[in-house]
Amino acid sequence: MSQTTARQKAPDTRGPVRKLLTSFGFQILVALILGVLAGLIGKQLGPDEAGSANGLAATLATVGSSYVTLLKAAVIPLVFTAIVASISNLRRVQNAARLAGQTLLWFAITAFIAVIIGIVLGVTVQPGARAGEGLTPSDPYAVGTWWNFLTGLVPQNFLGLTASTSLDVEAGRASTSIGFNVLQIIVVAVAVGIAAIKVGRRAEPFLAFTESLLKVIQRVLWWIIRIAPIGTFGLIGNAVIQYGWDKLTSLAWFAGAIYVGLAIVLFVVYPVLIKTHGLSIKQYFTGVWPAVTVAFFSRSSIGTLPVTERVTERNLGVPSSYASFAVPLGATTKMDGCAAIYPAIAAIFVAQFYGIELSFVQYLLIVLVSVVGSAATAGTTGAVVMLTLTLSTLGLPLDGVGLLLAIDPILDMGRTAVNVAGQALVPTIVAKREGILDVDLYNAQRDGLPFADDSADEESEVPAEGEPARV
Repeated sequence: MSQTTARQKAPDTRGPVRKLLTSFGFQILVALILGVLAGLIGKQLGPDEAGSANGLAATLATVGSSYVTLLKAAVIPLVFTAIVASISNLRRVQNAARLAGQTLLWFAITAFIAVIIGIVLGVTVQPGARAGEGLTPSDPYAVGTWWNFLTGLVPQNFLGLTASTSLDVEAGRASTSIGFNVLQIIVVAVAVGIAAIKVGRRAEPFLAFTESLLKVIQRVLWWIIRIAPIGTFGLIGNAVIQYGWDKLTSLAWFAGAIYVGLAIVLFVVYPVLIKTHGLSIKQYFTGVWPAVTVAFFSRSSIGTLPVTERVTERNLGVPSSYASFAVPLGATTKMDGCAAIYPAIAAIFVAQFYGIELSFVQYLLIVLVSVVGSAATAGTTGAVVMLTLTLSTLGLPLDGVGLLLAIDPILDMGRTAVNVAGQALVPTIVAKREGILDVDLYNAQRDGLPFADDSADEESEVPAEGEPARV
């Protein structure tokens, strides 16, 4: 079993005001408030004389989209290196096949519980029947079907890159945009990782390089996450301008049902599972909270992956050899928020909004899609893909997705936080059941020092209480 010890650092001598101002959570909260205010001002200003977005609106849109672009740019190398490294690490673990099977089983169990909670809330709260006036469907920017999901698993190229060209007839020009398919990257990474294990000793330099590259990418990703307050300011402000405050508040019942469901899973279901395995609920939350905080504000399970893996090893006592497999796997397939609670309540919302009565078989299909189809979210902000997959399976109008896009950024924060909490929970439970959990480390006093970096990394600092972890 891998043992990990925390390295203490000099006491934090910052005053209370400086602690507050430098707190990551406080910075994000300020960014949220300023973003809403800036959005209201931009909405009030209206378009300029030429009918285009005013300067404030254009600035907010650019800031928000630029941050999302930065986050997406790190996804491809991070997913590839994390999956390859996680698979290669299985060669160091005894009973690797059993651990992998137990991990997938508990992924399914927790997803099943989450989707049942979502269905109960959707039927009880009736968010579709309580929707405000003036809601009109818009075109969803992504559509998921089982056929697209299955065909999307086949890599078109090594990097999973796709290109799309649009023509502007009036301007007489064409523009091409490059995208990527995370599912295809995962398939390629899994194949490369398994091949490297089969090659054996001659693949050791490649695996060492991959693990080193992963550390470098994690450091760059941390820099991107650290500027999340700026991105949050732009994203929230742009959402208010684009959709308007009235439309945002018209979905209050739906948003409330989602957050109640997320809270039940995070603060009731997960603690019950922790307690039934003989572990401390307090230690779980104090251990996982740095990752949950970063996930809430970054809105990306993959973007939070370095922090999630670190707290799972350093705070919760899961052996590194197992955590380096289970956490990256969870970051791409374990989505209790995006793939269970959200599509369940959202599908019921769409049915209620259009006056469609769901049958018992359709409720069973919601459960099946949520438990089996989680990989369709692929660790990014992909809940819309999961929702369209659910709606197409149930035969519900895909136009209903557009009704919910206005508040999706707000919902995505809570969804991702629950996703990440579950991605750390399952490896902890499995490690405890298999007798490989470092219980002493799990129960260790934290005292505002959630974890320390590798002793060889002299630059790393342990965050003060209330701040995200340094990666």
